[in-house]
Amino acid sequence: MKKLLATNPQNNTALIARLALGIVLFPHGAQKLLGWFGGYGFDGTMGFLTGGAGLPYIIALLVILIEFFGALFLIFGFATRLAATGVIGSFTGVVATSHLNNGFFMNWYEQAGQGEGLEYFVLLFGLAIIALIAGGGRASVDAAITTKSVEKNRASTNQALA
Repeated sequence: MKKLLATNPQNNTALIARLALGIVLFPHGAQKLLGWFGGYGFDGTMGFLTGGAGLPYIIALLVILIEFFGALFLIFGFATRLAATGVIGSFTGVVATSHLNNGFFMNWYEQAGQGEGLEYFVLLFGLAIIALIAGGGRASVDAAITTKSVEKNRASTNQALA
C-alpha cells in the first residue's frame, strides 16, 4: 500500500499532470453518471454501453465509475496510481473498440462517417502515464498520507533509539 501511495510531495509535474487529466475527465464522467453537461446519466449511458456498444454490464459500470471517481481521485491526488491505472485500462478499451481505425486527428468539422481519431487519447495516455509513474505529487492526499506515515515512522525510530 505504501508503494501505491508513495510520491514526492514537492513534485509539481505530477500535480499538473493529474489535475489536467482529472479536470478533462470529470465532465465526461459526470455526463455518464449524473447526466450533467448534457449527458444521459447513469441509466441512459448504461443502456447505450450495454445495448448499442454491446459491453457486458460490469464493464459498462466500470467505464462510468472510472471516468467519474477516477477523475475525482486524480483531482484530489488520492490513490493516484490506482486511478491512472483505471483510466489507462478503460481508455485502452475505448480506443481498441471505437477509435483505432479513425486515423490520428479529431473530427473537428464533424464529417459524416468519420469518427474521432487518436489525438485526444495520445494526450490522455501521456498524462495518465505521468500520474502512474510519479504518483500524486504536490498538494495530493497521497503526499499527505505518505508524509504523515514517514513522520510517524521517524518518531517511532527516534523513540526506540532513545
